[in-house]
Amino acid sequence: MTTTVLSTSVPITITVNGKVNHIQISPDLTVAELLQEELGLSGTKVCCGMGVCKACTVAFQRPGARRLDRIQACITPASVVEGGSITTVEGLASSPTQEALHPLQSAFLRHFSFQCGYSAPGFLMGAYILIDSLKAQPISKHQVDQVIEEHLGDHICRCSGYKRYHQAIKEVILATPGATRT
Repeated sequence: MTTTVLSTSVPITITVNGKVNHIQISPDLTVAELLQEELGLSGTKVCCGMGVCKACTVAFQRPGARRLDRIQACITPASVVEGGSITTVEGLASSPTQEALHPLQSAFLRHFSFQCGYSAPGFLMGAYILIDSLKAQPISKHQVDQVIEEHLGDHICRCSGYKRYHQAIKEVILATPGATRT
């Protein structure tokens, strides 16, 4: 008779905000749970829990990839990100002490884009991923509004702050070298 032993945890290696983590996780743990419960990062918000609202968006870079992918942390199994690199809203600041804000964070503050705080991290990360893709494939300046809508139009804001998010993101795209062309 063969006895099957079910593993209660699996080892993964994941880089989060530049820090390599070697941890044991439950096989059914989501990326959001990994970030919040295992790594103590509370910036990624879980709202709908179904990947629809995009509040839980984080940037994921697969091993060997050059571009960032958008993943919904509330529905993505943590085992999927094995060996890759995640950037969360906490990782946007350019210094470990969080004193130097990312241009997107500064623009969100200037445009008062943070209302309830639930959707803002998802919008920040979605915009961060968009800007990363624009650096690889710039668009003309007259396409900026359309591209923001295409890439972030499925993000849901409970407070209806869409206009402020859009203005802040547009400002940063237009100021980012290599994101747009004439």
